[in-house]
Amino acid sequence: MPVRLGPICNRIVIRLIYNLLWPIGLLLFLPGYLVKMFRRGNYRHKFGQRLGIYDVDLRVRLAAQKSTWLHAVSVGEIMIALKLAEAIRTLQSKARFVLTTTTTTGFAFASKNVPSWIEVLYSPLDFWPVMRRAFATIQPVKIVLVEAEVWPNLAAAVHARSIPLALVNARLSPRSEKRFRRFRFFVAPTFRLLDLVCVQEAADVDRWTAIGVLRENIHVVGSIKYDPEDIHVDLTVPEKVLAECKIDNHRPIILGGSTHAGEEEILGKIFRELRTEFASLFLIIAPRHAERAREIHRAYQELGLHVVLGSRLSTANPPIDCLVLDSTGELRNWYTVATVVFIGKSLTARGGQNPAEAIIAGKPVVFGQHMENFAAFARSLVERSAALQISSADELEQAIVDLLGDAGLRQRLAENAREVLNTHRGATARTAALVDLLASPLVNPKD
Repeated sequence: MPVRLGPICNRIVIRLIYNLLWPIGLLLFLPGYLVKMFRRGNYRHKFGQRLGIYDVDLRVRLAAQKSTWLHAVSVGEIMIALKLAEAIRTLQSKARFVLTTTTTTGFAFASKNVPSWIEVLYSPLDFWPVMRRAFATIQPVKIVLVEAEVWPNLAAAVHARSIPLALVNARLSPRSEKRFRRFRFFVAPTFRLLDLVCVQEAADVDRWTAIGVLRENIHVVGSIKYDPEDIHVDLTVPEKVLAECKIDNHRPIILGGSTHAGEEEILGKIFRELRTEFASLFLIIAPRHAERAREIHRAYQELGLHVVLGSRLSTANPPIDCLVLDSTGELRNWYTVATVVFIGKSLTARGGQNPAEAIIAGKPVVFGQHMENFAAFARSLVERSAALQISSADELEQAIVDLLGDAGLRQRLAENAREVLNTHRGATARTAALVDLLASPLVNPKD
């Protein structure tokens, strides 16, 4: 007769296996992890926080307040977390937050942009003694995870303390879904601990249910990332930089947003070709990882382009025909000056990047065939003639030519894309209201 373990036994066994294997996994992945941290720089700053080690002043500050713990991996998720935190503050004017993030770039961006009622920390490693120290310091009243990361020890610690746990703007890529379905026995007990999952599309409900989330805890609210409300841009930085480059607002500008390796070279060659037809054309590249900016700068010099890094503008000699941005968290501001926007990680890499901020800026967008992380949104844009999707460098060049030469086409794409975005209007407020309700035990069922 087969032995059937109950949900609680399942969780205990799986967590035991996870913690036994965790040190081995750390040793296997540590070299790559350290290399990535070294490349991004400033890896020593507050490194102890990753191990659940906090200074005395921080412990005193957190002990004196009740905090909602927001967890966001990097810059894009941090923007979502900050937008959500503002919406929650409209419901609870004295709410305070701890925001944890994984990357050094995310930490730097958050530290620069958070208000005084948010404390920024590095996220602790998901090992049980580390998590225990983190919970003892942060003492959260609820935890809100942004988009994707649900860690077993964090979820178990939350459950043991009867703390509400939410996943907002939940994103499940086809690759992750396939992996989770294959190992459902191991992941479902953790996903069952989620008290609230806010998904973006109705079709997402069945997908999350299939990997273990309780259906009654899933709510369709739209995407905070696509919600056009309360998106603030600052034109002063791009306008000042372009003025220094002697670029006026009548020159056409191609902007490659969140580009990945290979895409910059394609855009550089297209730009070089198109200058014969559009003599005043200007190119701006905003790589997904700012540390790659110098590499792109060298490659463009080899292409014969007069290129400058954003941080080195004061030393540049005009004329300049290409600008490579090496700052983080300012892309939404730069979209406002573009004529045509290419969305990166969609042509030579897989997954895609978020086109919403370019659309909010009123710009026509072009992206490649690999928009897996934004599949439903990208599909809606293409089906409603709100974006151009291409599958090769030649098609990208033709799309850019068509858009540069046809102001009417640019306007139609931008207007249609705005209509698609409007289906997500209010997603932030709806999510904030559901998170606020998690304070009630009635909406925080336990097994």
